[in-house]
Amino acid sequence: MDQPLPERLAARLRRHPFAVDVAIAAALVLVALLFQDGTLDGDTPLVILLLLAPLAWRRRAPVPAAGVVVAVGLLQLVIVDDFLFADVAALVMVHALAAYAPRWAGRAGLGAGLVGAVLASAQYFSAGDVYTFAANAGAIGVTVVAAWALGDLRRARLQQLAGLQERARLLELEREQEMRLAATAERARIAREMHDVVAHSLSVVIAQADGGRYAGRSDPAAAAGALEAIAATGRQALTDMRSLLGVLRDGGGEEYAPQPDVAAIDQLVADVRASGLDVDLIVEGTPQPLPAGPQLAAYRIVQESLTNVLKHAGPASRAWVRLHWRPDGLELAVLDDGRGASAGFAERDTEVLDGASGNRPRTGHGLGDGLGQGLLGMRERAELHGGRLTAAPRTGGGFGVHALLPYRPPR
Repeated sequence: MDQPLPERLAARLRRHPFAVDVAIAAALVLVALLFQDGTLDGDTPLVILLLLAPLAWRRRAPVPAAGVVVAVGLLQLVIVDDFLFADVAALVMVHALAAYAPRWAGRAGLGAGLVGAVLASAQYFSAGDVYTFAANAGAIGVTVVAAWALGDLRRARLQQLAGLQERARLLELEREQEMRLAATAERARIAREMHDVVAHSLSVVIAQADGGRYAGRSDPAAAAGALEAIAATGRQALTDMRSLLGVLRDGGGEEYAPQPDVAAIDQLVADVRASGLDVDLIVEGTPQPLPAGPQLAAYRIVQESLTNVLKHAGPASRAWVRLHWRPDGLELAVLDDGRGASAGFAERDTEVLDGASGNRPRTGHGLGDGLGQGLLGMRERAELHGGRLTAAPRTGGGFGVHALLPYRPPR
């Protein structure tokens, strides 16, 4: 919608302050010449021009312009016999110094204006009468103080506007920074989710494919069941990938589905058990209300741990998933006996995940795969919600992951 004409005109004038000042100075020169039409003799026109011309620089260079006005005013006292309309330039410069110049210049302008009031009254209005001199000096002095006060109010207004503009700029920078941080956090979340989905799904597919290949020679029905499990796992992984990548696309049409929670761990364990891993789920305590974020973290920790068991513990291994609803939080434990072919490798090359030092693990049991996601990603998930996670080889063989997710994050 178009702005009204006065607002458009005011906005245009604000964009060109120097041109406005030049126009005002020129108009004052014209008015002063017309006002003094009957007494334009000698050097009066030149004095009028020199008094009013500096007003064009009253905002751009107030101190030099004021210096010119003071010098010309002193010259006027010597060569001009009459008080001029152009002497209004002194009031305008007092206002400009108070509004646009440094503080010291504003105070100096006030002092110079009061001195000029006394000199002008003595030169043009005293006529040898002390009372007339005092009255005129007081009147001119009051106008000088009024001009300075208005200029000081203008300075305060400009400072307030500058503060509001700076605050708006800082708020804009803060908003952009928050958007960048949110985008970075979302990318990290998507990376963790994609790693968990891909690693778990591929591990299940590989385990089913290996089992189906061996069973196909003697038990075609078992091979067909393995192929069905592979197809179901692949379809679920594709659905999860689409939902994750949907947040990166613009426009509508995204499909929304609930995030996995603690209740979904039962089905997760059943799917892993169907892939050939002997895994038991143990639930202790009474389930407590848990926010959606920690519930998703619990599911992903169990999923990643079982994926590592499938990849590293070997086909003859056994695993246990333990959920303990404690008074202060949900305790998770995923253990395996490490009796498979790769158990020695995992136990030999795995470094304990040190949450205090923050050192990146090198290899073994998911520590080195996925470009450092693995156990490091699980620890980050736990710490994000105020919990903790440790992972290390178990005494006597195997590997254990322990995590605690509090019901309420610490304040």
